Amino acid sequence: MGVSLYTSRVVLDTLGFQDYGVYSVVGGVVGLFSFFHMAMSSATQRFLSFEIGANNFDQLKKTFNAVVNIHFGIAILVLILAETVGLWFVMNKLNVPDNRMDAIHWVYQSSVLSLMLGIIQVPYNSLIIARERMNVYAYISILEVFFKLLILYILVMFDVDKLKLYAVLIFMASLVVRIIYQIYCKVQFAESRYKLYFDKKLYKELLSFTGWNLFGNVAAIARGQGSNILLNLFFGAVLNAAYGITLTVSGAVRTFVGNFQMAMNPQIIKTYAAGDKEQCLKLIFQSSKFSFFLMFLLASPIIYNVDFILKLWLKNPPKYTSLFVVLSLVNVLIDTISGPLIIGAQASGKIKWYQITIGSLILLCLPISYVFLQFYKLPEIIFIVIIILNVISLFLRIFFLRKLISLPIIPFIKNVLLKIIFTSLTLVFLIYLFNKLFTIQNPIYELVIKSAYITIINIATITVIGLNKNERHFILSFIKKRIN
Repeated sequence: MGVSLYTSRVVLDTLGFQDYGVYSVVGGVVGLFSFFHMAMSSATQRFLSFEIGANNFDQLKKTFNAVVNIHFGIAILVLILAETVGLWFVMNKLNVPDNRMDAIHWVYQSSVLSLMLGIIQVPYNSLIIARERMNVYAYISILEVFFKLLILYILVMFDVDKLKLYAVLIFMASLVVRIIYQIYCKVQFAESRYKLYFDKKLYKELLSFTGWNLFGNVAAIARGQGSNILLNLFFGAVLNAAYGITLTVSGAVRTFVGNFQMAMNPQIIKTYAAGDKEQCLKLIFQSSKFSFFLMFLLASPIIYNVDFILKLWLKNPPKYTSLFVVLSLVNVLIDTISGPLIIGAQASGKIKWYQITIGSLILLCLPISYVFLQFYKLPEIIFIVIIILNVISLFLRIFFLRKLISLPIIPFIKNVLLKIIFTSLTLVFLIYLFNKLFTIQNPIYELVIKSAYITIINIATITVIGLNKNERHFILSFIKKRIN
């Protein structure tokens, strides 16, 4: 997370606001095509974890080989769409400088190749996660951090077109990581050794699940990348730079909590596959609440000190960056509660009406934002609309899971949502009170002291108000065990 934030600053300084904004929006157009493999990625994760939970090794081998074939097909389809519709849109419709069209072409093609590698890599990533080899995933993630630093060094050292060089280096790093994942899986997991199977029923089941998942993923990606394009159309490339920085900050914080949920998700699916619904629901409750509190621990010091942090980090951040970051982190906090609910829905396998309803609501973000932007030239409107629709989506997910996996609504509201609300309000009040009572002149000291205070108050308040007796006992026992 720290390296991601540091490298973003240097990349922004090296490329400049305009080129950084260009990279963000052009990469965003390519990102629109990732809805294919995002949908299949969720299906892959679900089916591999389900077969492992059901202890069906033969079906696991068939499933893995089937998803490899499907992902190759998706990669080819993405290439065709990207080199036709996508390329036309970038070269003719984006609000980008005419004198950078050659560099933009390099960025676009490198982004397409990186996306294709990411698609082909999905079955191997999913298998590592389904097998719960989180240490391996962590080691490779650390290697990716090293690549970021290496890219940064090369970018600063060589006097060439920085935008072109950055795009090519990102692609090369993706290629190396892809090779490492595949080699590890081939060596460690017998089911990953490719053999051509054609089970019509299995392909139908996978593609049916993916088809409905596709709708939800199209909506989510259209919301994210479509928002970036709306900013470009209404305000130009400089606000795309602010949006790109916002994604870096929220993405870095989201990754920290996402890795926690990544470790929980296979267990949610496996316990459901094994018929242990009580444990499955318990994991959903705990994952939603713990994820929010982990995110709050990270997000609250950033939100409180956002202006100073951005100036310290970027020196001269683009306009609206601090407001975008705050609103984005609020949205991420809501997303962390929904994450385990999404996995619970996927575990059931019955996602048709769930995806239609939630996906349609998410898609409404773009037309609603577009209408408001026509009347009010306020870029933050996009984030406000996303937050409101996300809150509505959260409650819809709760009601859907009552039908899909018998999630008890009142206990979830009482033990998760109300705990989160009361804890958050208490923390906001205590932070506000501290700010009123204490004034620190030195900005660095203020950042350190107030961040430390916020963290201590967070931990104390979460422990006393946010957790129940059994959860406090579990966490304290875990800490004692690690210390001993």
